Amino acid sequence: MERSRIVFSGSGGQGVITAAIILAKAAVLFEGKNAIQSQSYGAAARGGATRSDVLISDTTIDFPKVIQPNILISLTQESYNTFSGIIRPGGLLLVDSRYVNIAKKVDAKHVTLPMYDRVMEEIKKPIVFNICMLGALIGLTDLIKPESILKVLGTTIPKDFMNMNQKALELGVQLIKSASH
Repeated sequence: MERSRIVFSGSGGQGVITAAIILAKAAVLFEGKNAIQSQSYGAAARGGATRSDVLISDTTIDFPKVIQPNILISLTQESYNTFSGIIRPGGLLLVDSRYVNIAKKVDAKHVTLPMYDRVMEEIKKPIVFNICMLGALIGLTDLIKPESILKVLGTTIPKDFMNMNQKALELGVQLIKSASH
């Protein structure tokens, strides 16, 4: 496996950091990989800019920061404007169509999906927007198996919310399958 350098970016309250933590835990606990996750917050905990870095590798990770991600996820226009310039040439840029307009040309595969809108249509709870985004990410990259994400969710969220989160994960994977046809 090539080392995956991922930057999750968005706004406080979108669950960007939670999604990054879930991905890193899934890699380590259920897939036998090495992973490091770090985060930074904007001026406000809710509504401010957030960024979370995840490195996943089969080999030792010596430096915990992502300088030039090969995968960038932007869930707000502000985060796209701030971070799109750091993506590694030929990388993957995943954005939500409701909140991000691709403005500048970056050397990356662009994937724009209506993740938030579909979550609101089908699940009607914005709290699982981040899990839908994780589903889209793993549908695009095969970084982690969906079952590993579900195992982490099973250990971190109340059982009453498990079905909703599973639906959101499956919705994200399905959005990728629909987009590629």
